[in-house]
Amino acid sequence: MSSAVGVLRQSSVRRYLGSTALAATGITLLITALFKQVYDITGDPFDIGMLGLAQFVPGLLLAIPSGYVADRFDRRRVAGGFLAGRLVCAVALMVHSFGPVTGRTWLIVAAVGIGIADALISPSRRSIIPLMVSADDLPRVIALWTATFTGSAIVGPALGGVLYSIGDEVAYGAAAALTAASIPLMLSVRYLPGVSTVAQATSADERPSIRRALEGLVFIRRTPVVLAAISLDLFAVLFGGAVALIPVVASERLGVGDVAYGWLRAAPGVGAAAMAIVLSLRPVQRRVGPTLLGVVAVFGLGTIVFGVTTNYAVAFAALVVLSAADMISMFIRGAIIPLATPPEQLGRVTAVEGVFIGASNELGAFESGVAARWFGVPWAIAGGGIATLAIAGLFAVAFPSLRKIDTFDEVTPAVGDASQLSR
Repeated sequence: MSSAVGVLRQSSVRRYLGSTALAATGITLLITALFKQVYDITGDPFDIGMLGLAQFVPGLLLAIPSGYVADRFDRRRVAGGFLAGRLVCAVALMVHSFGPVTGRTWLIVAAVGIGIADALISPSRRSIIPLMVSADDLPRVIALWTATFTGSAIVGPALGGVLYSIGDEVAYGAAAALTAASIPLMLSVRYLPGVSTVAQATSADERPSIRRALEGLVFIRRTPVVLAAISLDLFAVLFGGAVALIPVVASERLGVGDVAYGWLRAAPGVGAAAMAIVLSLRPVQRRVGPTLLGVVAVFGLGTIVFGVTTNYAVAFAALVVLSAADMISMFIRGAIIPLATPPEQLGRVTAVEGVFIGASNELGAFESGVAARWFGVPWAIAGGGIATLAIAGLFAVAFPSLRKIDTFDEVTPAVGDASQLSR
């Protein structure tokens, strides 16, 4: 395995990470402004949940076709094309914000557009890494990718809070500029010698079919380690979706303004980026399965603390801790899934995983908004943390194949293709 410096000497890695940094900063900045704007307009946490639902539904509907597209066409062009779609949404929000914004309808429509673009970006972009670096360098590049992504999750929200305090159109304009700059870098990534620009899953003359499109779902269902790794994130973050309610917590429980809100929104990025740097230098190598289950439990504990506190420093620290735990989980899952999946099915498997991730974030935001309306913000957040603790314990019992993983070398692609598995 090359060192972090060694893999960064590869130009494609630098371009891929550069595109990730710009695009991730742009989308986190945009979402920070969007969630704050809808809460400022309506004052109802349920409307924050509606934004989350608007982002989630397109991901659910497009999961199967997006994975098939990622495996049939050049993943760089697919990712770049739908980054352009996200750019259109940011520009539309900027133009709309120059006039009086008095309702939530247009904001929800924009969230749907963002959800459509993200559903089609994610499987293609995340499936590029195994095509541009060797298998030995894969864990290190994943660690660098997560460090880049989460570092952007600090800059984006913090910058979003400052720019939103100047004007919502300024925040959306900055998000549009960052997204535009990410597209050429993504298109310029080069694959390893001998790797086709079209994934090996489908030949150019093969007709699309529902059966082939569903193979990713079949593979996950028949592969316990992959199913456990993906669904653990789904249920843990679904109930522990504290980040979605940060605008409400900042305003009602902590009594802070836009800039402090932006930094509170950036707190998860602080914890995640710090942990990602640690992982890039010292990746998890032993007790992989128990570590994954343990950090999910820590995530739940951090969520409980965030839900009950009324102190800004404690709330900030709780978000840092829970996101650091989530980063370890992301790193482990990010290595397990490509290692356990045949390359020709990786796009479709990643697409289904994207739905699970979307469900845990966007649908989790909807669940948090509904729970906050019915039970109040503290119980909505702390109750989710309690549920996350229970989920970690349940998965430890229900999925012994995950719990018993010691090293990544034990994870190998399942034998047989999805069509065989479905018989």
